[in-house]
Amino acid sequence: MADEWSAAELVAHLVMVERAILGSADRVTEKIPKPISFLRRLHFPIWLVESRIIRRKSPIPLDSNLLSAKEEMLGELRTVRERTLAFLQETSNRDLSAYHWPHPFLGMLNGYEWFEMIASHEIRHTKQMREMAAGLPKAVESA
Repeated sequence: MADEWSAAELVAHLVMVERAILGSADRVTEKIPKPISFLRRLHFPIWLVESRIIRRKSPIPLDSNLLSAKEEMLGELRTVRERTLAFLQETSNRDLSAYHWPHPFLGMLNGYEWFEMIASHEIRHTKQMREMAAGLPKAVESA
């Protein structure tokens, strides 16, 4: 289909989303957490992110400047993941559940839920990548 992403575009999307979440987490945790009412904290379950039943259009436009060679792109994904893990280590003595900001589809998530969302988001796109690979022609064996 014309509206489906390539493997490179999927990796670029994962990098962009994780960077955006990490940037928001950095900004939000610099401030004193604001109390959020119980009703505002309600959100759709994060497992919905992993489901490939509901298709969503990314609210973050794809940055074509991130498209490059496979190893370079995977290196960028590793770099952003290392930064995410460093953030979690740096904030390990803080309660990230006190910090909230809205997800465009799920609703208001706390800091820990956002990092859980990163994992679910990657699972979702791993499934998508496997679907793409299954549709590729198999290698022809030589006689």
